[in-house]
Formats: sequence, structure tokens, C-alpha cells
Amino acid sequence: MANILVCDDDKEIVDAIEIYLLQEGYQIFKAYDGEQAIKVLKETNIHLLIIDVMMPKLDGIRATLKIREYSSIPIIIISAKSEDNDKILGLNIGADDYVTKPFNPLELVARVKSNLRRYTMLGNLNVDNNALFQVGGLMIDDDKKEVTVDGESVKLTPIEYNILLLLVKNCGRVFSISQIYESIWNEEAIGADNTVSVHIRHIREKIEINPKEPRYLKVVWGIGYKIEKQ
Repeated sequence: MANILVCDDDKEIVDAIEIYLLQEGYQIFKAYDGEQAIKVLKETNIHLLIIDVMMPKLDGIRATLKIREYSSIPIIIISAKSEDNDKILGLNIGADDYVTKPFNPLELVARVKSNLRRYTMLGNLNVDNNALFQVGGLMIDDDKKEVTVDGESVKLTPIEYNILLLLVKNCGRVFSISQIYESIWNEEAIGADNTVSVHIRHIREKIEINPKEPRYLKVVWGIGYKIEKQ
């Protein structure tokens, strides 16, 4: 069963989250600031991180930035802030999901399960072993979960990987933002535009020589996105 790290300076919140996740059979690790979270991550095989934004010593935003330098585990940010800009900021710095306080613990559990499914490549994007997909110099080895561009390794988060895999497997087909969101997040695409566009931009920054003039990941204005056939 997955190891989950819960990080919040409010110990009551950490304990409450732990109760619900333990009921699902997960192994729970605790931290109360960003520095402690990073220490646990370096010492333990953690599969998913739930982290608060506002914390002493090292806040959730800066901690996530540091973690993304060496790890692609799913990260769910929790925060008392509900503005769209805060959600976009969390996604911009590498988080996979965002939950606003006060939150329904059952919703958080559902998001944990959803992100873990994507991380382990279960669910609707599961494919046979040894699956290799190539478009020009862009290659995805779905058996090894590796992406390379012109032979150079590209490090993607689980969400970014799944979006790219969806588009590469369907090379030339245009997917709307709603189709991408519903395929990857497995939920109705309500207010999904910013979420998807942020991840698309991140993918472009990682796989394109010039993200402003992409070779692979193209926008079809007014419709959606596609991987261009080479």
C-alpha cells in the first residue's frame, strides 16, 4: 500500500487526515513544516505528498519547488486560500492537485486515490508492457515511464506524463480542454481551462526547443491541443 506524507503546521488537521487515510489502508508519515517534509522524503519511499501552503520555516510553495528538483511524486496542495490565482500558482510550481480549506475529507481521499492511480499508471491510461510511442524525436517508453526528446531525458510530473501520453498515443487527433481534463482527472471538466493550460505550458517548456513555436504540442485555436504528426 502507498506511503503518504501529510504536512501541515496544524497538528489537528494532520491527525484528522491521517484517520481517514488509515481507513483506506495507507501508511501515513507526518511533517509540520516544509523542512521536515523534505527530510522525510529523502529518508523514506513516499508515494504522495499532501502539503499546506502557509507554514513556518519553509512554506508549501517553496517546499514544492525544492521537491520538484529531484522528485515527480504526486503533490496535493491544501490551503485556506480559494482564489484562482493561488490555485494556478500551486500548479505552476509543480503541484498536481489543489484542495481548499475547509475541505471534505472524503473529497481529499478521492483525490489521493485519483492521483495515485495516475502515478502508478493504472486506470484508463494503462497500456501493455513494452509500449513504445515515437513522434519525430519525441519518444515515450511507457514500460519504463520514460520520455526523451532527441535522445535527451525529459522529467515530467505524473499529470504531465499522462497528458503527453494521451496526445502522443492519438497523434494528429485534436483534444479539447474538456476531453483532456476528463480523460486525465476522471471527473467532469468544470472550470478546467486554467488547470489544463498550465500543464500544457509546462510540457511545452520541457519538450520543445522553442515553446513559443512548438514542433510537437500544437494548439488548434478554439478547439484544443494535439501532437503534430512528423
